[in-house]
Amino acid sequence: MHEQEDLLTRCAERGLIPDALLRIGIRRLCAIRLAEERVGGMDATCERQRARIDELRGSPIAIETDAANTQHYELPPPFFQHCLGARLKYSACYWDDTTPDLDAAEARMLELYENRAQLADGQRILELGCGWGSLTLWMAARYPNARITAVSNSAAQREFIEARCRDGSLDNVDVMTIDANHLDLGEESFDRVLSIEMFEHMRNYEHLLQRIGSWLVPGGKLFVHIFCNRTLLYPFESAGDNDWMARHFFTGGLMPAADTLLHFQKDVSIEQRWLIPGTHYEKTANAWLQNHDRNRNEILKVLGNAYGSENASLWNQRWRMFWMACAELFGYRQGGEWLIAHYRFVRR
Repeated sequence: MHEQEDLLTRCAERGLIPDALLRIGIRRLCAIRLAEERVGGMDATCERQRARIDELRGSPIAIETDAANTQHYELPPPFFQHCLGARLKYSACYWDDTTPDLDAAEARMLELYENRAQLADGQRILELGCGWGSLTLWMAARYPNARITAVSNSAAQREFIEARCRDGSLDNVDVMTIDANHLDLGEESFDRVLSIEMFEHMRNYEHLLQRIGSWLVPGGKLFVHIFCNRTLLYPFESAGDNDWMARHFFTGGLMPAADTLLHFQKDVSIEQRWLIPGTHYEKTANAWLQNHDRNRNEILKVLGNAYGSENASLWNQRWRMFWMACAELFGYRQGGEWLIAHYRFVRR
């Protein structure tokens, strides 16, 4: 069985399987994942979820941080400039009937963060996992009297954001490059901490939220955006060595359940939670794929420099498969199974 799966994967990575069939196969894998996670019925599923919550409490804050860098964050910025929207928001965007394109969807989600995190000028703001700076640069421009500290695991991202700050004459941003396990902010304190699709790379939420709580001023608030499953918490490597996503794009990653963070309220307390259908991520990933295919020749050059010219076509197709996998996962069952969740916590 594994040999057959490996053969199909190799054919897919060589571009020998049409996209439409690939998407059917991805949806089939989604159904298999759900069936495996729910085997034994409700009682068995609840017991597995309880055990995984306990396991998180005994884990390091983050694992496989070097893999995350290699797989995503240290790729040259031009790759993402060819695929993402104008603000390089490498996370779910917000779409409705009035959203014309990816650039507008990026802005809509950033505006949502602004409102739900209750941002204001003059605040001291910490962004954990700042990516290519979409939110940091947005906040810096809109709140010139705020002081923003952006934290990334990637030197390439820090250099990119610093260059954007110089180009935009933004002098209210400090960027740090550090592994989340070793982040030490000393005596600094913040009115707001925001994190967008970083918690999925974390494990020990109890320790992480304790540290965040210690960085918040009294009454300070934490805003978190994650992707999640409606009810299931699971690590990506749980499917074993044949988990293509874990191997190439999300080593050490975690799929939280929509209520996972609510189990860790010792140091911060939930004020409000919002759930957004996965179709917003589906549309985002499909837009990234469209941009990718539109800029194929330029992307092949970038991937050739990153992975070697002999591997450019292979990685071009792997990235296409990654965009399709994200789109089909979050579009599954009309976006009602895998979701986007927003949380606003307040320091206890």
